[in-house]
Amino acid sequence: MKFLDQAKIFVKSGDGGKGCVAFRREKYIEFGGPNGGDGGKGGDVIFEAVENLNTLIDFRYRQHFKAPRGQHGMGSEMSGAKGEDLIIKVPVGTEIVAEDGVTVLKDMVTPGERFLIAKGGDGGRGNTRFKTSTNQAPRYAEPGWPGQEMWVWLRLKIIADVGLIGMPNAGKSTLLSALTQARPKIADYPFTTLHPNLGVAWIDGRELVLADIPGLIEGAHEGIGLGDKFLKHVERCAAFWHLIDATDDDVAAKYQAIRRELALYQEKLMDKPEIVALNKTDCLTPDEIQKKLKALEKACGHKVFAISATAKKGLEDCLREIVSFVPQKQNSADSEKSETTLKPWSPLDA
Repeated sequence: MKFLDQAKIFVKSGDGGKGCVAFRREKYIEFGGPNGGDGGKGGDVIFEAVENLNTLIDFRYRQHFKAPRGQHGMGSEMSGAKGEDLIIKVPVGTEIVAEDGVTVLKDMVTPGERFLIAKGGDGGRGNTRFKTSTNQAPRYAEPGWPGQEMWVWLRLKIIADVGLIGMPNAGKSTLLSALTQARPKIADYPFTTLHPNLGVAWIDGRELVLADIPGLIEGAHEGIGLGDKFLKHVERCAAFWHLIDATDDDVAAKYQAIRRELALYQEKLMDKPEIVALNKTDCLTPDEIQKKLKALEKACGHKVFAISATAKKGLEDCLREIVSFVPQKQNSADSEKSETTLKPWSPLDA
């Protein structure tokens, strides 16, 4: 399945049905009078956030969504049926944005959450509604009211606990595959990852959702490389896991370059907690590892972990450190229940 995180669609709610002009024609009713029914209300257009979707690819092949109109009124004071509501399912984390591309109408962050984007038009009143003492045979009924229509943008921002960031070939995809059952593409050339990947890791009974985004390079905010268009997928993360390639000559410069790109994209990203890990340490001697750890700790101002995603070394310490920055999802009842169930799969146990 291809990954698509932005789409523009047209939505239109249903028009209301027309009111009916009708009169009673029974043989033994001397004074018949009007009996036209009202038209039915048009269907609404509603967005619903669902958990089993992680891309907007469906909206590439269908851009127009129209709810059915209400039925027209009928004689014998029978009202038309209401048009069926149109439910558009989107992934959790989708923003509904106005056509101007700036105004956020709704942020769908809760599974099962619904948002009424376009209300169906009301049905017109039949001629029975217009009967008065001075107008006992009205020959007029209202047309149905038109539905609402608009173009909107759908923008998906993946909801994850931890965002994996770093330069291309820093080992983010390898780390994701080592900790989770995700199988992203891994190769020995830059920009192997072309779209975000998600995976679920477990540590000490806690669940962590990891998001691996395509690598950043200096000048990404200006569109160099893949640019910074994928950084929106880590805006919702509770913490960053910053990977530095230990085989680089100047690890401190690589770290500072990524932090600078985060600041240029959105200043508030700098306030998120992060852990820094020196990856691919299996390629260095102990002396080289210590030298680069010291340089990196001086640049970031806090502890740096030495890990090897390929050899699965040092990963548990990183997970235990970063889980402290992620809010607990389970309540006490859920925690007690989880103790009686089987332990979730973890590649660290292999």
